[in-house]
Amino acid sequence: MTSPTLNQIERACADLARNGHPITIAKVAEHAGISRSTIYRNPELRTIIEHHQEAAADGSITAITDELTTLRQAVQTLADTVRHHDAQLRRLTRD
Repeated sequence: MTSPTLNQIERACADLARNGHPITIAKVAEHAGISRSTIYRNPELRTIIEHHQEAAADGSITAITDELTTLRQAVQTLADTVRHHDAQLRRLTRD
């Protein structure tokens, strides 16, 4: 799964929750600009949405802590991707 799609899902869930909208697969897909079938086919994306659904229902400090953990993981994924692309660029410029 590409990190932009993960980030789109995370952002859509956070935006929907912040604006008081229900977090459903249909709403998340619409807000993220991706198809529902993309979400249904990918268990990782469904897990992210389910996590946000539970957090929205909970509304406690635990939910905020969980969201921060999820965001840290997304940042780590982006950092890994940047390092990978940087290494590819270095190899290409050497050749």
